[in-house]
Amino acid sequence: MKQSVRVATGTLFVVSGASGSGKSSLVGQLAATQADLVVSVSHTTRPRRPAEKDGVHYNFIDAESFQARARDGLFLEYAQVFHHYYGTSREWVTQRLRSGVDVVLEIDWQGARQVRERTTESIGIFILPPSRQALETRLRHRAQDSPEVVQQRLREASNDMSHFKEFDYVIINDDFATALNALRMIVQVSRLRCCVQAQRNHELLSRLLASPSSFE
Repeated sequence: MKQSVRVATGTLFVVSGASGSGKSSLVGQLAATQADLVVSVSHTTRPRRPAEKDGVHYNFIDAESFQARARDGLFLEYAQVFHHYYGTSREWVTQRLRSGVDVVLEIDWQGARQVRERTTESIGIFILPPSRQALETRLRHRAQDSPEVVQQRLREASNDMSHFKEFDYVIINDDFATALNALRMIVQVSRLRCCVQAQRNHELLSRLLASPSSFE
């Protein structure tokens, strides 16, 4: 049985893709140019990288604290990826959605599957690279992981990418500007859905649909 996250006027977007697909760069640029849209900051047990800030890039916590939160049902979704846990705060997401803000979750396919099971509404977007060579080049050039971790990410990429069919939209990130424009269009079109417009413009619709006598 689904544990519904009540959506008032905000829309929940779930963006996934293999490591190196460019999803983080796309989501970051999207958030910088879209009003009323925020990116969820995940909790993780992964060690903090030198350039990362706690509470900005991730909420860094220890494994014991993470597991306690998971047992208490405080995560909308969580998964173990490359030996570390990642999870999304249920309360944080719910509060933003209820206030009318669109929320983007940048999570892996395992987390995305949990979101679909636990919410009544979400829009899934999967980012694919133009080739395996491009994927490997991006992973090596970003210089965030050791060669061993890069190889592990490449081995996992095929399995990750095989789950693209579980999502509503697929974007091939060959040209960044083109992919970003596609991502923006998905957000804009989603905001024009009847259910969203009815909620966001209920006062206007009430006036437009008022009985003829009220115009006299």
